[in-house]
Amino acid sequence: MTRLFFTLFCCTLLSAQSNTDDKNQIKLFYDLSLLEGHSYEWLDYLSNRIGSRLSGSLGAERAVAWTKSKLDSLGLDRVYLQPVKVPKWVRGPKEFSLIETAPGVTFNVPITALGGSVATPSVGLKAPVVEVQGIEDLYKLGRKNIEGKIVFFNRPMQANLISTFQAYSGCVDQRYDGAREASEFGAVGVIVRSMNLRQDDLPHTGAMSYGEQDVSKRIPAAAISTNAAEKLSYLLKLEPKLKFLFRQQCKIYPDVWSYNVIGEIRGSEFPDEIILVGGHLDSWDLGDGAHDDGAGVVQSMEVLRLFKKAEYRPKRTIRVVLFMNEENGLRGANAYADSALSNREKHIFALESDAGGFTPRGFSFNCSDEEFAQVESWTPLFKPYLIHYFELGGSGADIRPLKNKHNVLAGLRPDSQRYFDHHHSENDTFDAVNKRELELGAAAMTSLIYLYDKYGLVKPLPNTTME
Repeated sequence: MTRLFFTLFCCTLLSAQSNTDDKNQIKLFYDLSLLEGHSYEWLDYLSNRIGSRLSGSLGAERAVAWTKSKLDSLGLDRVYLQPVKVPKWVRGPKEFSLIETAPGVTFNVPITALGGSVATPSVGLKAPVVEVQGIEDLYKLGRKNIEGKIVFFNRPMQANLISTFQAYSGCVDQRYDGAREASEFGAVGVIVRSMNLRQDDLPHTGAMSYGEQDVSKRIPAAAISTNAAEKLSYLLKLEPKLKFLFRQQCKIYPDVWSYNVIGEIRGSEFPDEIILVGGHLDSWDLGDGAHDDGAGVVQSMEVLRLFKKAEYRPKRTIRVVLFMNEENGLRGANAYADSALSNREKHIFALESDAGGFTPRGFSFNCSDEEFAQVESWTPLFKPYLIHYFELGGSGADIRPLKNKHNVLAGLRPDSQRYFDHHHSENDTFDAVNKRELELGAAAMTSLIYLYDKYGLVKPLPNTTME
């Protein structure tokens, strides 16, 4: 009985000591991020000195060179570039559009071409408009009501959903697939309501796809601001025969070479076990991509800097990956996952930041219930920093290809209520990012990476890694 009591006492003592050590280590990460952080300074340069970074652009090329140089300066064990071929789409001169309710009676409205769209004729495209609430409406209307017209997709994000990402998911199909679907019914063009919960005059771009559709059948597609969408819908009720004119001169070029930017601190005990943290380096060509995803890029870089600054030597290899081409292709993510598979790398945990630089609320996890139980046991360590949101759910688009039945993927979850005010729009700029909020996110990410490095998975990975 005495021996059993002594054993339990020792276990309790060790657990308490470990808990204290974790609290102190996490506090150090927060102190360093909030008092001596580099993430905001880095984001200033990335946003204001480099600017937009669409795949295949000069901005993307400059961002690759600059982030590599910054990672080189941190004294990491390895920094390198991973080649990846990416699409090259160029917007061209600013788009133009107007609503014509009668000959000579027109209203100019703001639009922006959707990423990957073909151009209109050089003089523009002018046609009657048919308004729909989604792709399913095309099948209800049929070719006779659509042929020769511009389809106006006007389903808004659902405002009563607290999760703005859920609201976004509920209507993004009309942006991505709308042009391809509408062309099958004889439509000559597509206008899509911006994915934005706010009423404003800023159109929001985003990826669209023609799939394997023959080039001859592809029709131009543009986003229209939420205010203009409301106006167009109202005017259609007054004058159903009105016409819409828009002109865009975008162009698709052959694929070009670019790079994922990768740096790592090699693990001291389990170097073959990889913990990944990352965001995507590319952005749309409107604004400067500060929230999407400049914030995630600099927060991920900051994780490794904080480890170095705190003189914390990880047990496992901590790798930062700045992915190229998330916005219009996921080529960087797929290239990285293919390389990991061919090299038989063991990724035990991956964390992505791609939801803006707003106040962090917690993390979502893609993992088994058993692994999530360990995550929940860490909740008391995060509560002093108001990180309460630990939920099973998604992770991130760039790390998703790494998922297997054993590892854990996670996504940083900042407050999302203002995210889609900026997402893919010209107001996604550095001035919209709050320094303290950005630094809190970097500290939260570093803390979670630290815990996974210290404790690993509940069930270790088998020798084969991508099962």
